[in-house]
Amino acid sequence: MDPDTTKDDGEARPQAQDLAWGILGTGNIARKFAAGVQGSRTGRLAAVGSRSSASARAFADSFDIDSAHGSYEALLADPEVDAVYISTPHPMHARWAIAAAEAGKHILCEKPLTLNFAEAAAVVDAARRNGVFLMEAFMYRCHPQTAKLVELIRSGAVGEVQLIEASFSFRAPLDLKGRLFSQELGGGGILDVGGYPVSMARLIAGAALGQLFADPLTVTGAGVIGAESRVDEWAVASLSFSGGILAQLTSGVRMQGQNVVRVRGTEGWLEVPQPWVVARDGGEAEIHVHRADGGREVVTVREPRPLYGVEADTVAAHIAVGEAPAMSHADTLGNMRTLDRWREAIALVYDSERPENRKLPVSGRQLAPASRTPVIPRGAVAGLDKPVSRLVLGVDNQHDGRAADVMFDAFFEHGGNAFDTAFTYLGGQSEVIIGHWMRNRGVRDDVVILDKGAHTPNCFPEKIGEQLAVSLERLQSDFVDIYLMHRDNPAVPVEEFVDALYEQHRLGRLRVYGGSNWSLERIEAANRYARKRGFPEFAAVSNQFSLARMVDPVWTGCVSASDVESRQWFEATGTALLPWSSQARGFFTDRAGPDKLDDPQLARCWYADDNFERRERALRLAAERGVDGVAVALAYVLHQPFPTFPLIGPRTLGELQGSLRGLGLRLSAAELAWLNFESPARPNH
Repeated sequence: MDPDTTKDDGEARPQAQDLAWGILGTGNIARKFAAGVQGSRTGRLAAVGSRSSASARAFADSFDIDSAHGSYEALLADPEVDAVYISTPHPMHARWAIAAAEAGKHILCEKPLTLNFAEAAAVVDAARRNGVFLMEAFMYRCHPQTAKLVELIRSGAVGEVQLIEASFSFRAPLDLKGRLFSQELGGGGILDVGGYPVSMARLIAGAALGQLFADPLTVTGAGVIGAESRVDEWAVASLSFSGGILAQLTSGVRMQGQNVVRVRGTEGWLEVPQPWVVARDGGEAEIHVHRADGGREVVTVREPRPLYGVEADTVAAHIAVGEAPAMSHADTLGNMRTLDRWREAIALVYDSERPENRKLPVSGRQLAPASRTPVIPRGAVAGLDKPVSRLVLGVDNQHDGRAADVMFDAFFEHGGNAFDTAFTYLGGQSEVIIGHWMRNRGVRDDVVILDKGAHTPNCFPEKIGEQLAVSLERLQSDFVDIYLMHRDNPAVPVEEFVDALYEQHRLGRLRVYGGSNWSLERIEAANRYARKRGFPEFAAVSNQFSLARMVDPVWTGCVSASDVESRQWFEATGTALLPWSSQARGFFTDRAGPDKLDDPQLARCWYADDNFERRERALRLAAERGVDGVAVALAYVLHQPFPTFPLIGPRTLGELQGSLRGLGLRLSAAELAWLNFESPARPNH
């Protein structure tokens, strides 16, 4: 069969605005992009910034740019610049992307967006908070050839996709002083070029599954880390996706690759000969489709603009929405997470990522408490000489220290100073992670550490001191601010527990103490004994409390305080309640519903007719106030007539922002009563 040629004039051009570009960095890739802007439909080169005035002026002269700045700060302060293209070495991307966002500049940042997923999350958060556009500069994603490839996959051109093969590698001379082989500059093949095949595999798998992109179920890999360079010089990765789709990927800076993409399916296979640098100066690109019956088709895509000009126009076309479908925020985050997993598979860690070297936030600046909006208010816990933020951040959801640093930094800069951890969380790693963060940031005296110990089956008085000694070592601290017994053991007299708690208080290892998952009867008995001996009473209790009723205990030995008797007791005594599962573990999100049974624990613990009515009321109120249901659920807890300090466990910065939205929501006493069936009618509003 003779080859057919299918012509495509490229994607429809969306409405775009003209952009004045500032170039941040003057390396080789910056020159390529600057030339592309000159061939774009929407862009003009307004300024360039470098670390030296001479370099900036030489670059400006090459491209007839009027303004040349001898610092990146000066470029970002230039009022004539609408958008910046960041082309510094990898480790500098995050810092300058965040600075650009804070300067109100739209951002196109060279790939990889950052060194790792955690840094990328911080950059995305900064862009969203400051209302600027952000895209990772995978230029091939903007070219119409890639759109045609997706169209072919979705149309079944090769049947059901089975295997994706993608490579991007080259053999560079070994230069230990150069960027490619520098540990300090994030060298190696995975970050330099591995992101291309990873992003392509995720794109194709997504197209095959009817999605915009897909994240792999598993990532395995092997690689060669240079003895002198200490970076990956060549590496392979195997990815598996839903639907039985597999991907085999190759990257390298010391191995020449074919640098093509092949997709094999049940009815044939296709090849993209030039997947990455597609018609750099404009012109034609081809996709070769091979049918199972021996037929062959050449699909030709024509685009007159240069590749980097297409990229610049893509940015201009999507400024109003803050991100572009060619490489959305979620797509970038998924790509960075996959690159992290690939590096983990070959045990490649950059020195700057090690705990002892993570001294500063991703922004490169010292932490600035209460520097972000909204600001978390603070309250008092009896016996504690520090105010406590009304939200307490759970540490147990942060398995990666790098991501934990970003989450803790954001929480702290919103005014949050209270952190919840425990001897048992993550096998002790949660204490280690928060300990490293406190030491690196120098904030131990500024934060409140809530630590827990003596969990079942080790719920005995002698375990309190024994475990606390280990916890303090992990935390790199001489004391904890609030210490709670993680469980109660009714077989042990309360007097023995109080004696053990007071002994640690006397030794200065804890400031105040209390219990988690203790009944009111046992708390009262403990307090009576403490008063009799002249010891401090329980300053805080951490039982479950939320708008939704806990139908079945989440874990054995759990105690809820949502009932009327418990609420009356807390109001009468003024004891601080630090409730866990304060938002009912996702019951007020779209993950819950009578027909949604994917989460067995969610269904077992919260699904009941009365709770679904509470949820309906919360969602109705949320819609009227322009917030999420979880914000209403959190506001309900914060508006109780006794001191509450809800424990929250966001896994992402987006989830943290969702919780923070509950801070500004005001609920009247009538609304509180209506939400919990204590008032028969909806209050006037």
